[in-house]
Amino acid sequence: MKMKNIEYFDDVRSLQLSPRKFLSADHDEIMAGYTTDIYFVKTRDLLKENGRLDVPVVAEIFSKESGVFAGLSEVLSLLKDKGVKVYALEEGMAFSPKEVVCRIHGPYGSFGMYETVILGFLASSSGWATAARECVKAAEGKPVLCFGARHVHPAVAPVMERVALVAGGCTGASCILGAKLAGAEPQGTIPHAAVLIVGDTVRTAILYDSVLPEQESRIILVDTFKDEAEESLLVARALRKKLDGVRLDTPGERGGVSPSLVREVRWRLNMEGFSHVQIVVSGGLNPDKIRLLSQAGADVFGVGSYIAHATPRDMTMDLKVIDGTPIAKRGRLPGIEENPRLKRFL
Repeated sequence: MKMKNIEYFDDVRSLQLSPRKFLSADHDEIMAGYTTDIYFVKTRDLLKENGRLDVPVVAEIFSKESGVFAGLSEVLSLLKDKGVKVYALEEGMAFSPKEVVCRIHGPYGSFGMYETVILGFLASSSGWATAARECVKAAEGKPVLCFGARHVHPAVAPVMERVALVAGGCTGASCILGAKLAGAEPQGTIPHAAVLIVGDTVRTAILYDSVLPEQESRIILVDTFKDEAEESLLVARALRKKLDGVRLDTPGERGGVSPSLVREVRWRLNMEGFSHVQIVVSGGLNPDKIRLLSQAGADVFGVGSYIAHATPRDMTMDLKVIDGTPIAKRGRLPGIEENPRLKRFL
């Protein structure tokens, strides 16, 4: 049964929800207008009464601060077949404060009610992309993996991890759906739970090697039971050339992953002929920590909370032209603000 679209205030009043397991909106509910702010629905009633619901307008979207643009693919899915033209930056492009990042031409009634949704797509995704890009820049060419799924609601985790790859520049993501949406395979080792249950890091490493396909990287956690440098050597001696890397995820209660720890692990691995073994670091990383750990010899960085907890870019949509006449509310400039970097997508 087709879901009824929200068009006017009476539709909202009559909306009845069935019991649900999870509280997130599904795709059909977003398309039907269930996640919009109520005042845009009331506006439709007002404009219909006035005969102005489908007046042609131009709307421009900008952010008050700089960032990396993302979220456009979802906006385009929302507005496809709505009879509008969409001009925007490409996902992954950096933007400046107040720069127009997206422009929509069309009848107000075709897209106005979706302002909440459009801004939400762009605000959240651009925030995640900006944080991911900061980490990627700090790593200076070394791989950065997004491990942020556990820090956000599972309904948006795939959105975040996909954005971290396609717009932020991360080389991998741990969330299965997020990685697949980005055209990549999910990446990650095993949790401490596996090592704790097996009861020994070397035994875990041998089992890991025995059950994984050959093409999968052998990267082993080495901070569960013993000193990280000691466990790194024990695992390296067991797997030899098969070992691709060791992962340091030392908790804050033990001082976290420090530059001195990374230097020691690197030194000891090199001394025993294991220079091919990479050092993967994770646990509370941010751009400053990435720079320090990279200088100390870390090769790969797993970033979770810094990307997941990124501040959304505060996006605003303004009507700038109505029925061919330039117009704007006080404090804004009437008429189109040209941006040659915009490209037509719809």
